[in-house]
Amino acid sequence: MIDKRAIVHPGARLGANVAVGPWTIIDADVRIGDDCEIGPHVILRGPTTLGRGNRVFQFATVGEGSPAVAYKGEPTTLTIGDNNVIREGVTIHRGLATDRSRTVVGNGNLFMAYVHVGHDCVLGDRIVMANNASVAGHVTVGDEAVLGGYVGVPQFRSIGAYAFVSAMSLVTKDVPAYVSIDGNPAGAVGLNSERLRRLGASESVKKALQDAYNTVYRRGLTLKHALEELRPVAADVPEVACFVRSIETSEHGIVRERRRH
Repeated sequence: MIDKRAIVHPGARLGANVAVGPWTIIDADVRIGDDCEIGPHVILRGPTTLGRGNRVFQFATVGEGSPAVAYKGEPTTLTIGDNNVIREGVTIHRGLATDRSRTVVGNGNLFMAYVHVGHDCVLGDRIVMANNASVAGHVTVGDEAVLGGYVGVPQFRSIGAYAFVSAMSLVTKDVPAYVSIDGNPAGAVGLNSERLRRLGASESVKKALQDAYNTVYRRGLTLKHALEELRPVAADVPEVACFVRSIETSEHGIVRERRRH
């Protein structure tokens, strides 16, 4: 299952039922779990660990060192979970020693063509990044967030769980969980209602989240007072707790609502 034209370093470790296409290069210190499919013309640098059932398509570069000036060639790491799909031309970089020294990607994510994931990012599970979406170094993306095509996220920003970022948006502030944003610079345009529908959220949960959104964005309260009002609700509704927590942990301020015309 390993094409004879592939170059696999003796120090690499491949699990059972791993397929490797022609002209792929797998370096030492790369660990690939069972049932992975590595296409042709892929480059895997290490130290990098891939879990089970991942698919990596042609011309992807996974585990390369960061191009950041601060990177001096140190053996920082990349850890990728299970069942991710990494499409054509995707780049995922390892960490920097000046930060956490590792980049972490969870399970079940879809990275479409030419997506970029920078050094020291932490990505959760079941995230979708559409073609050419890019997250710079030190970015956090929560579970099931969706980033549309050509989205740009600068360093140190955070995208909350279940958030939606529409195509070609520039994210300059942190995005709370369950919120949809759009524009350049991006602003909040409401809840991610489609994701709530797909999750099968009850009407009571949808209403609680909408009330929470309105409290933060539409009632003219300071953020401190809005969060104080929401804490009793958050104690009873986990989805509101997730929304509140994503705001409380923001280090760069949250996106504000776009002006409605």
